[in-house]
Amino acid sequence: MVALTDRDQKRLTIQTADIAPDTTAIRSLDWDRDRFDIEFGLQNGTTYNSFIIRGEKTALVDTSHEKFRKLYLDTLSGLIDPLDIDYIVISHTEPDHSGLVKDILQRNPEITVVGSKVALQFLDDMVHQPFKRQIVKNGDRLDLGNGHELEFVSAPNLHWPDTMFSYDSKTQILYTCDAFGLHYCDEYTFDEDLGAIEADFRFYYDCLMAPNARSVLSAMKRMDELGTISTVATGHGPLLQHNVAELTKRYRVWSQTKAKAETTVALFYISDYGYSDRLSQSIASGINKTGVAVEMVDLRSADLQEVQELVSRSAAIVLGMPSSSATNARTVLSTVLAAAKGKQAIGLYESGGGDDEPIDPLQSKFIDLGLTAAFTAIRIKETPTESTYKLCEEAGTDLGQWLTRDRSIKEIKAIDTNLEKALGRISSGLYIITAQKGDLTSAMLASWVTQASFEPLGLTIAVAKDRAIESLMQVGDRFVLNVLEEGNHLHLMKHFLKRFPPGADRFAGIKTQSAENGSPILTDALAYLECEVTTRMEASDHWIVYSTVQNGRVSKPDALTAVHHRKVANYY
Repeated sequence: MVALTDRDQKRLTIQTADIAPDTTAIRSLDWDRDRFDIEFGLQNGTTYNSFIIRGEKTALVDTSHEKFRKLYLDTLSGLIDPLDIDYIVISHTEPDHSGLVKDILQRNPEITVVGSKVALQFLDDMVHQPFKRQIVKNGDRLDLGNGHELEFVSAPNLHWPDTMFSYDSKTQILYTCDAFGLHYCDEYTFDEDLGAIEADFRFYYDCLMAPNARSVLSAMKRMDELGTISTVATGHGPLLQHNVAELTKRYRVWSQTKAKAETTVALFYISDYGYSDRLSQSIASGINKTGVAVEMVDLRSADLQEVQELVSRSAAIVLGMPSSSATNARTVLSTVLAAAKGKQAIGLYESGGGDDEPIDPLQSKFIDLGLTAAFTAIRIKETPTESTYKLCEEAGTDLGQWLTRDRSIKEIKAIDTNLEKALGRISSGLYIITAQKGDLTSAMLASWVTQASFEPLGLTIAVAKDRAIESLMQVGDRFVLNVLEEGNHLHLMKHFLKRFPPGADRFAGIKTQSAENGSPILTDALAYLECEVTTRMEASDHWIVYSTVQNGRVSKPDALTAVHHRKVANYY
């Protein structure tokens, strides 16, 4: 283990391990990283994984993040002379995996870079120098000798358009880059403790893979044709070896559920331009919370016929504004306009690249075609912050809820059975959950709350998946549960029941003070409890969040908790 630490730099270490014959993993461990692409909070750091495969020829699968430049290059040189590397296999070109390709090519310009056509096009913009290249597509093979033959599997949109898997039949290792990974940093090379990683595994899937569920299923169908897969060599987190069947099964089940959604949104963005990919991922995450499917398409590499087909069957279109110089993107936009039709919804956002096409003329064209604006156009005036990405997520949720509103109303009106009426008679208290993480704050009215343990003191809360606060209640997050007082709760209840526009301040006009964990305490609450999320369990359209309680106080010992009575069980 090689390390680089000082008081001004977070812990960065390198771990190497032989994971199969002639195969070595180089894992760059980013112990303290607490954000990934800003919008996704991390509780356990992350890793960037790279691999050396030695046959008669030698291949390097992916590199590392540029923050590891010295550590990684020194470690690589200690394992193999860069002049002995014949190939660099590019799983995809996101900088956390390809950030050091240029450095390695400078040490050995004779290396052949292997990747999808789109990946090598993207790499030209990163390397800015000529290099030897070999374009591969699904089913192509690269013989390294001594039995090591890589077979390539096309896996576009997981989660970039250029993604490709590589399978070594000799070792039965599948190299998947982002797919099946997780942001989790510890000293174990493999997934030895499933219980420790499964919450982060699911969170990673929801953030990065769920918006492309159909693409996940397509890639897994191709994987099924490879034969036995003993190890999944991921680009982030521990490699999967002990729980390959279980964790790949979860991907399949989750993706099948997403793909069966009745409603689809077509989301167009440009990877690696401004902040388009990050902003689009946040919008997609918000849409997915509502049970609506999302299909993401990169404007730079989109097939026009596929674009036309996707738009024609989508209930809504979301567009990230491309650069004014992106010729192919403008051609795709023309195709989208031609395929768009009335009764669809439209949402536009700036990509934050500084050279975006203007929003207003394009929005006017869609409105003239009869489309409805799903959310106020998102305009990026400065570098996006946590609040910007949260606004995007909430805009996506608003869009999803708008698309499903008629179905939801119909389902509510259709309920008239004794079962729903009987279940609705279960009464509960009334509470306001408040949370703050960084610059983000949120709140929601809750009634499905109950004490769940004595030692430690713990409680559970059922949080609907499409609640804005849900993303601030991941494992390790802290929040405050405010208990409302009978006879003094209606003003708070009405305030937090109202619909807030994306990015709105939930606490405007409400008296608060700060808890020790940083979350707001409502001054008018009867009592409050400071909590930390320990585990989460999925329950259909809700998450059951179990949290331990660290602190609390009652302001009026003789007052009673406000109680919520419902008539039916299929809505609050």
